Amino acid sequence: MRIAVATSRDHRTEDPDLPLLRAAAEDTGVRLDVVPWDDPDIDFDHYDLTIIRSCWDYVPRRTEFLAWTERVPRLHNSAAVVAWNTDKTYLRQLERSGVTIIGTQWSVRTGDDLGDHAEWVVKPTISAGSADTARWSTAAEVHAHSERLLDAGRPTMTQPYVDSVDTHGETALVYLGGTFSHAIRKGPMLARGQAARAAPEMREAISPRTPTSDELALGRRTLDVTCDLLDTELLYARVDVVTDRDGQVRLMELELTEPSLFLPHSTDGAARLIEAAVRRG
Repeated sequence: MRIAVATSRDHRTEDPDLPLLRAAAEDTGVRLDVVPWDDPDIDFDHYDLTIIRSCWDYVPRRTEFLAWTERVPRLHNSAAVVAWNTDKTYLRQLERSGVTIIGTQWSVRTGDDLGDHAEWVVKPTISAGSADTARWSTAAEVHAHSERLLDAGRPTMTQPYVDSVDTHGETALVYLGGTFSHAIRKGPMLARGQAARAAPEMREAISPRTPTSDELALGRRTLDVTCDLLDTELLYARVDVVTDRDGQVRLMELELTEPSLFLPHSTDGAARLIEAAVRRG
């Protein structure tokens, strides 16, 4: 069996998951080629399966990236999943279907009521790695940030900052082949009042975590709703959740396109992903 792992030219050496996937594939007798997604010399028709991994340069080239996904046969996750998941307005559908998310306002402008919160986070709906995302403590800063993005043709989302992230962190739940694999704690990435980064942030404070039953319940609910909405199965998924002041676990993001899977912090996670891929192929 031949599997292509699609990455980006600039990030293929930065993805710590890739060496583990190579080793797991070799142990299974699978040929695994790590290739840039935009290399015109790669014929993806020759592979039994293509897995999207660290294509972290897709945001400014999303139209080109989505067109590429449509051309690749036997792609996981599928082109339809990628098109849906690369615009964070998918959160609206999940919320309507009963998934508890962080309260979100879309494309706010000056004068829009932001509610009574101490801090907010503003981000584009199409972004990765906290690029163009910032944490603000005044409504004026929120409105100015959102309007700068809107004026550049980029819809935005504004959420109250969940302050437990500063202490407890986020919990990222990783699912491989539809089954929970492992979880990690992600430390805070946004400093109060820090200007938004132009590029994705690849350095994160990561450590293994045993998730709570409430976190696992929300993760399972999120995946079940998503698979029903899109009528699909997922080769991999990462569900990022936080806990608010009332102890309610809320979905921050659902990562189905090119998430870090934090395989170095798992036990045999790479082998499980390769096994799931072989079953799909």
